[in-house]
Amino acid sequence: MTGPFVRRFARPVSVLALVALAAPASTQQQQQVLPPIARYTIDAGTMSGMAGMAGGGMSAAMAMTGGGGGANHEMILRIGSTREPTGAPKAEHFMPAGARLGKSVELTYTPGKGAPDTPQQGELPKGRLLIYWGCGANAPKGQPIVIDFAKVAKGQIPPGLYQQPISLPGDWDIKPTNSKTYADWPNSKDRKSVSPGSSLIGAHKITSSYAPEINFNLNQDFMPPLSARSAEQAGGSIMLNWNRLPSATGYYAWAFSAKDMGGRGQPTEMVWWASSATQAFGGPLWDWLSPAAVQKLIGAKTVMPPTQTSCQIPAEVKKAGGEIMMGSLYAYGPEQHFANPPRPADPKIAWKPDWTTRVRFRSNTMFMIGGPDMGDMSSMSEDDEESAGQSGQHGGKKPKCRGLGGMVARAQGLCE
Repeated sequence: MTGPFVRRFARPVSVLALVALAAPASTQQQQQVLPPIARYTIDAGTMSGMAGMAGGGMSAAMAMTGGGGGANHEMILRIGSTREPTGAPKAEHFMPAGARLGKSVELTYTPGKGAPDTPQQGELPKGRLLIYWGCGANAPKGQPIVIDFAKVAKGQIPPGLYQQPISLPGDWDIKPTNSKTYADWPNSKDRKSVSPGSSLIGAHKITSSYAPEINFNLNQDFMPPLSARSAEQAGGSIMLNWNRLPSATGYYAWAFSAKDMGGRGQPTEMVWWASSATQAFGGPLWDWLSPAAVQKLIGAKTVMPPTQTSCQIPAEVKKAGGEIMMGSLYAYGPEQHFANPPRPADPKIAWKPDWTTRVRFRSNTMFMIGGPDMGDMSSMSEDDEESAGQSGQHGGKKPKCRGLGGMVARAQGLCE
């Protein structure tokens, strides 16, 4: 399916990014902690359903159509240092053999040194966005919040759209703007990709021309895939069920749909729903979250607890939206930290590490309610897939999004 169907869903993804609110981070430290020379992060994800198809390209799509589930892996590596490079800037991550990435992968800074963050704003569509939240057969009184994009374009945001943002503990990111020298992977110079059979367990070593050598052993691997199932209930609501993952620390789901109210093929009425019992949408909830942050969000009823394996999408959400609803389910996972030298147990002793490393895990699946057969989800042509592999996640020109899978790939940042 292409044409009007794509246009119904391609824009809502970017629209949600525009209205998502990222919560600020804060940390409380009783011990004097001095900044390390180098910081390193690994974000390791398991993607299944339509997300697995987007991450794995045509091979994952074929696995889905054949009943293979489409599970795939993703991994993002980032290094930030306070030092200038000695000679040519270079950084390599030497992986265990089970990673199936060869001897090493090369981290490369492609945007240019010191480049500021430049989030894409995109063009707001016409019409309205209706926002619902919470699990249940029916939406509570006071929903939905209605966003009129003509008013948003004039800077008029509905009052009380978001509740007071929650300060999340220990969440930070390595960026070009907070590092003297920065590099990441995947990139345009290293076209390798993580395979469904890859494993991260074992010894890891990172060498570079601008940071101390980093060594650590991982005993945690990619999380198992999520499997989401939906069923329409007698009253019009949608029951969403999923398999419980032993290593999950919490769950969060969202869904959206769109329909053309003007008969011109452009979505003018869009509906967005989130599983949160509070008015918290997107932002850090679409990212990797630490167990401490998830625990805080569970307490605020923003994230579902790890024991929960179902959530009912209210009937009003289905009724207000189009025939097809698309959604995503996140399972936040464990986190591991490494440092050299280790942090002193005595809080009176200041800690000055040479390097710190954080490894985060999550599992994500994308699902569709009322959609076409899985065979219609192959969206990117072989030429586009090759272009996506060559451009990498952080550099080069991305291919155009096509078809339903293209809309998913857009959400994953694989095409535009």
